[in-house]
Amino acid sequence: MEYARWAPVYARIANAFGFDLLQEGAAAEVLRSMLDAEARTDPLARCRSRIEGRAAIVVGLAPEAGAPPLDRLPATRLGRVVLAADGATARCLAAGIVPDLVVTDLDGPVASEVTANARGALVVVHAHGDNIPALGEWVPEFSGELAGSWSGPPTAELLDVGGFTDGDRAAYLAEHCGATEVLLWGFDFARTEEREGAARDRKLAKLRFAETNLALLAESSRVPILEWRRDGTRRPFQVAGTGKSTQ
Repeated sequence: MEYARWAPVYARIANAFGFDLLQEGAAAEVLRSMLDAEARTDPLARCRSRIEGRAAIVVGLAPEAGAPPLDRLPATRLGRVVLAADGATARCLAAGIVPDLVVTDLDGPVASEVTANARGALVVVHAHGDNIPALGEWVPEFSGELAGSWSGPPTAELLDVGGFTDGDRAAYLAEHCGATEVLLWGFDFARTEEREGAARDRKLAKLRFAETNLALLAESSRVPILEWRRDGTRRPFQVAGTGKSTQ
């Protein structure tokens, strides 16, 4: 999605959660300064080279979802590309799947993302206002290809094609970079691993925004945005409870 369309959407998200946009900018500068010259060069083009013309499977971390059963998908001429959202990377690796791309803000089991990166995954590291310590801890640990993103105007060194959580950011990236379709595996907007209290409420609020963001993407996308469900069926993405397809 073009930034001009996405920016007002993110402004509403930032307002809802009280994000400090100056701190977001500070985090972006920290990330940019930590990336080497190769990682700062043409991040969008490098993502596009892995995605364009392929069916994209975006793997989320819904409880009990597991890794996507890729062998059940029909063959495609140019093949498929797997994008793992943060903690879903560990699930993929456990099933013998090395994601082609990992989209992460470094708040999950990052060691698995370091492993995937060493095995060939391009890791898109996202900077935001409260993950500066994680940037300092983890960015130097990655030995493979990196790209950077943030929630502000895209630059030559840091991308922003839309999305808020790791999962919907990965879907936006896949669509923007020319996937022929986007299959969402392991997405659940009503359940979370946080069991109680403020952390659970905040996580559920973020998931509600993620669901809305994916609906917005599906409405504007030139390619299908599909839910791939555990029973093997695929359907156009729809907001739960509405019964209305977004395509």
